[in-house]
Amino acid sequence: METVLDIRFSRALWLMMFLAVAGDREGSPPLSSAQLAHKLNTNPSLIRKLLVPLTDEGLVVCVKGRTGGARLGRPADRITLAEIYRCAVGGKPLWAPSPEAEPVCEVTTHAGAYFAALTAEAEQAVLASLGDRTLADSVRELRRLDADRAQRA
Repeated sequence: METVLDIRFSRALWLMMFLAVAGDREGSPPLSSAQLAHKLNTNPSLIRKLLVPLTDEGLVVCVKGRTGGARLGRPADRITLAEIYRCAVGGKPLWAPSPEAEPVCEVTTHAGAYFAALTAEAEQAVLASLGDRTLADSVRELRRLDADRAQRA
């Protein structure tokens, strides 16, 4: 059985970086779900699904209509990656536990509780790391990487 890793956070972060970069340009219009979908090589329906929790939390403002689209709901330096992560994954844990087993030994009796505690600890570490980074930090890092690439070329 093949396991597919969840890419919602990655997609949501890319989407937010596109909005941050677009917002840097004076007078730039909001980006439509079709424009964002093209940039992310996906479909507008997925973009709209990603935008719902981001909009609900005020990270994004969406304007409906022909000239509508999405833009950041507040400055990029006031949006943490932890906020984007929480919106993207919702209440889904970092790792899914194995199905419960019949408690016939110390492993089957306690492994579920141990794994739940381990997952909670890892999730807190992830959120702490992401909470120390802003969307503006991410855009600056992208620009630094681009400058490094240009220097090597």
